[in-house]
Amino acid sequence: MTGSRTIAKVVAGSFLTAALLVFAGPQEAHAADVAVDLELALAVDVSRSVDDEEAALQRSGYIKAFRHPSIVDAISQGPLGRIAVSYYEWAGYARVRPVVAWRVISDRASAEAFVRALETDEPEQGRRTSISGAIEFGAASFENNGFTARRRVIDISGDGANNSGELITEARDRAVKAGITINGLPIANGRPTFSGWPQVENLDLFYRDCVIGGPGAFYVVAKNFEDFPRAVLRKLMLEIAGLTPPPRLLWQAQMKPPRQAPPCDIGEQRRRQRWGDYGDDDFYPIPPRFRR
Repeated sequence: MTGSRTIAKVVAGSFLTAALLVFAGPQEAHAADVAVDLELALAVDVSRSVDDEEAALQRSGYIKAFRHPSIVDAISQGPLGRIAVSYYEWAGYARVRPVVAWRVISDRASAEAFVRALETDEPEQGRRTSISGAIEFGAASFENNGFTARRRVIDISGDGANNSGELITEARDRAVKAGITINGLPIANGRPTFSGWPQVENLDLFYRDCVIGGPGAFYVVAKNFEDFPRAVLRKLMLEIAGLTPPPRLLWQAQMKPPRQAPPCDIGEQRRRQRWGDYGDDDFYPIPPRFRR
C-alpha cells in the first residue's frame, strides 16, 4: 500500500506541475514583474457534490460580478488602479483545471476580456474534494507569475469539507507562512452528496476554523447556489478594497444552543467511515455502483 501511495503522489505531483506550467505561461515573456494592488487567485469547487447546474451557477456568478460596474470602480480606487487575477477549478488532489491564467484587470475592457475567457468553455467535474490541493496549487501559482503585490490572496469557494490530499490545516498554514491570505466562500447546501451522504453541517464554521487564514482573512457565506452571485460580488468588493467585514456582516445566525463547529478532519473521517482503507488513496477507482 505504501508503494502505491508513493507512486500516486508522484503522479499527482506531475499533474500539478503540468497544470502550473500551463497556468503561468512562458516566463521568458516577462521582462519584469508588473506591480499591481492585489494578486487574486480564484479557486472554484467542481467536485461531484456540485452538479452541472450548480457548477454553471458558480461560473456565471463570477462572470456577472466582473461585469458589474462596481468591480472596475473598486479596482480604479487602488493606488495603482490594477489587480492581477487568475481562475481555476478543482476537485480531488491533483484534479486542478486552470481556466484563465494570470492577467491584469484595470478597466472595463480588461474585465470584459477576463469574462470572455471564462465563457469559452464549461466546468468539468472531478472526484473528491481537496481544498488542500487547491491551496497548494494556488500558492505555487504566485511564483513567477509576472506580477508583484503587497497582497496575495487565494479565494476558495466550495460546498464541502476537505477529504483528499493532505490535511487542510497543513496546506493553509504553509500558505499563510508564505505571506498568502486565504479567504473563503462556503456554499450552504442541504442536498445529499454524489454518493448519497448528507452534507457537512455548519460548513461556514469549518471554513472559519480550518480554511481561511492570513492577514485580514474572512469568509462570506452563500446561503445556497442561487445566492452565490450576491455573495461573490460582495466578497470581491471586500478583497479588492482590502477590507475585512465585521463579524455581524457574516452570514452566521445566532443560534441557541451555539452551533457546533466540525473538526478540521471531518471530511477525512467521513470518507474512511464510508470506504475504510479502500477510500484512503486518492487514486483508487470509484466502485461500479457509484460510477456515472
